[in-house]
Amino acid sequence: MNFLKGLFFVAITCAAYSCNEVKSQKTKVVENLALEKAEKQLSLQLKVAEKAERIPRTVNSKGEIHWTHNNFDWTEGFFPGSCWYLYEYTKDDKWKNAAEKFQSLFENHKYLTTNHDLGFVFNCSFGNGYRLTGNKEYVNVLTTAGDSLLSRYNPVVGCIQSWDVVNGWQSKKNWMFPVIIDNMMNLELLFELTRLTGDKKYEEVAITHANTTLKNHFRPNNSSYHVLDYDPETGAVRSKQTAQGFADESSWARGQAWGLYGYTVCYRYTKDIRYLEQANKIAKFIMKYEGLPDDGIPYWDYNAPNVPNEPRDVSAAAITASALIELDGYTSESYLPFIDKVLNTLATAKYTAELGKNHNFILMHSVGSIPHNNEIDVPLNYADYYYLEALMRYKKYKLE
Repeated sequence: MNFLKGLFFVAITCAAYSCNEVKSQKTKVVENLALEKAEKQLSLQLKVAEKAERIPRTVNSKGEIHWTHNNFDWTEGFFPGSCWYLYEYTKDDKWKNAAEKFQSLFENHKYLTTNHDLGFVFNCSFGNGYRLTGNKEYVNVLTTAGDSLLSRYNPVVGCIQSWDVVNGWQSKKNWMFPVIIDNMMNLELLFELTRLTGDKKYEEVAITHANTTLKNHFRPNNSSYHVLDYDPETGAVRSKQTAQGFADESSWARGQAWGLYGYTVCYRYTKDIRYLEQANKIAKFIMKYEGLPDDGIPYWDYNAPNVPNEPRDVSAAAITASALIELDGYTSESYLPFIDKVLNTLATAKYTAELGKNHNFILMHSVGSIPHNNEIDVPLNYADYYYLEALMRYKKYKLE
């Protein structure tokens, strides 16, 4: 009788709410449990980080925790950003204090003009801090970082330069003005600064960069090239290549996620229908790609040569899930079934580490750069950050 009652309950539930809503209710439960587990895991990591007074980035090839570089590291904002999300979730001042402590370690990087990643670094840390506390000093930090970022803008090209090409491995590529799809993620800082300061110069650069990228970076199937090199004097495209993907014409998984997230943000601030359309197109490329594994977690490159014997990239999945939750609120497209699948998958033991394992990172199995033989099948602080962001967004969205 109990079994029959259970069947009757499921039938009534599906009839009343639809199977998709039942799946979303399941994800709601998973999301709460995942946030609880994440808070416990990062509490352990916080103790280690506080003792070292350094910011955790990943795990190195020797199985040891790898910290961010002190001079500058594009990932340095993600750990304090995760602390801000856990402060938002728990209301525990422990996380607020931790976020403030660790972001103070790189505050002076707001003056750097040699790197495009200032949006990543400062919006994820000080930006979340301002959102949650209203601390006006954070606006001053963000504005300085934004001005430093604008120094890399070339009005002839219509883009912010991603990498300098004088030193390092970039200098060997014969690039003159490289722009990577990742750079779409730095535009949120600029859009937000126009909102905060009233100065339209930030938004104008963000829009021009987004438009130039929209024009040149995407293939007919709506996948994205990783790197476009421009002539800084004429604005002409010199080459379309990759740096972290399998090949120039392949679709690097995290790059597709960056584009999806970036154009969703652009639509948030501008309501320009072109950005919404592009975000939807990228989402469909990702979700409907023939080689995407059934669990929704992509291989590091959609065209990697040895699929299915290729590393997955959990960071790409987490970024995609977070972006899709926001995008779902702007469109008639229904992304919730795919979001549910990815979030439920990431919460399993296959991708979420046991408490106290994985050097206390939340997620396992991400990829930094296989062509550089760097950070392969390891935890990454930005995978954790975007996973927490996705869980927090899901918590607020539709099922409150």
